[in-house]
Amino acid sequence: MAIEDCAGLVDRLRRRQASRDMGDLRWRRAQLKALRAMIVEQEERILDALHTDLRKCRVESFLTETGFVVREIDHALGHMGRWSRPMGVRTPVSLQIARSRVLWEPLGVALIIGPWNYPLQLVMSPLVPCLAAGNAAVVKPSELAPATSSAIAELVPQYLDPDVVAVVEGGVPQTTALLEQRFDRIFFTGSERVGRIVMQAAARHLTPVTLELGGKCPCIVDASTRIRVAARRVASGKFANAGQTCVAPDYALVHREIAEEFIAEVSDAVRSFFGPDPRESPDHARIINVHHHRRLVDLLRDGEPVLGGDHDEESLYIAPTVLRNVDPASPIMQEEIFGPILPVLEVADAEEAIAFVRERPKPLALYVFAEDREVVERVTNGTRCGGMCVNETLVHLLVRDLPFGGVGASGMGAYHGQWGFREFSNPRAVLDRSTLIDPGVRYPPYSRRDESLLRRVP
Repeated sequence: MAIEDCAGLVDRLRRRQASRDMGDLRWRRAQLKALRAMIVEQEERILDALHTDLRKCRVESFLTETGFVVREIDHALGHMGRWSRPMGVRTPVSLQIARSRVLWEPLGVALIIGPWNYPLQLVMSPLVPCLAAGNAAVVKPSELAPATSSAIAELVPQYLDPDVVAVVEGGVPQTTALLEQRFDRIFFTGSERVGRIVMQAAARHLTPVTLELGGKCPCIVDASTRIRVAARRVASGKFANAGQTCVAPDYALVHREIAEEFIAEVSDAVRSFFGPDPRESPDHARIINVHHHRRLVDLLRDGEPVLGGDHDEESLYIAPTVLRNVDPASPIMQEEIFGPILPVLEVADAEEAIAFVRERPKPLALYVFAEDREVVERVTNGTRCGGMCVNETLVHLLVRDLPFGGVGASGMGAYHGQWGFREFSNPRAVLDRSTLIDPGVRYPPYSRRDESLLRRVP
């Protein structure tokens, strides 16, 4: 899209939004069903695009992209009637006879800016509650995943009302032009650096923002854990999509008594997942581009590889890698890795691990592996994060009624299920009071008796 056309596009969506009944649940359901039909009927096209961009295998693409979004849609279709019902609240005695309630009304026109690592899921998952709440949307897929971006731009107008959902392709100029427009909510998934730019742009119009920014997600592995299970689940969460996942375990804090065994079990898990040479595995994805590949290769220097470490720029390959002897002050421990490299740092106990996490920005996700429930409680109560798994990684995202979002530098706002519906809604407060009774005590002039009565009535 030409940069100068962005303003006209947003105005068109806003006019269309104002001309229809935004509370019509039948219209909202029709749009969600159309989105579902697009993903189901065009799944092969989408899977091919994901393979082109990231060399994602079919099963992983289904689990984390197409199937994930379809299940989000199904959940919304099954629950949006309940979500959209007015919510009654208690009215004080002093305001009787009256009824108080909250109405969930659409915000208007939203801007959804997606990242490249899950280029379908992370634009379509926010679109689901956006439509369920009755909004229009401009969707900006990532230009760094061009095949998927092209597929979204081509398919969306074939299935959804183009006056309700518009797709804008392009790079920084198009994104900048869109951010200059007035939206009613901006939903951005990406880096903290770009999140700051988005928030600054939104401030010019006092537009509310949802920022999903990621960060360094710690994984605490206690001596009480079942080591083999923990190692497999950490490896699965870390190396899915070649580590290019915002909630992937970024580093592991492992009790020193089990560090050797844990690393050996992670190595065994990687071999069982990807074979003796992950380069040949159809299930190991590739790094998105040369820039990120070189960034990750530089980070490999910050520790001693005890698994993997090999790489090839031409094919954008980096092997699943475990690093030891990592300095906490080194670059790999200062920035989100976003690749298949797992630093393992030894700690004396859970308290040392908790202190390590607390000294750093609040993460988007935190993982703890322990059979000792006292350790689990200490970690839960002693840390702050957007979301948390006990004896698992990543899969809290699959619980549709749990909020997904960050805290502090890892983001603001939350979505999935009803949390997303509320994120894209305005909770309008409504007080409806009868005129049958109109006590004079509320009006001046006030007597001492009036004051005494007013002080007693709740």
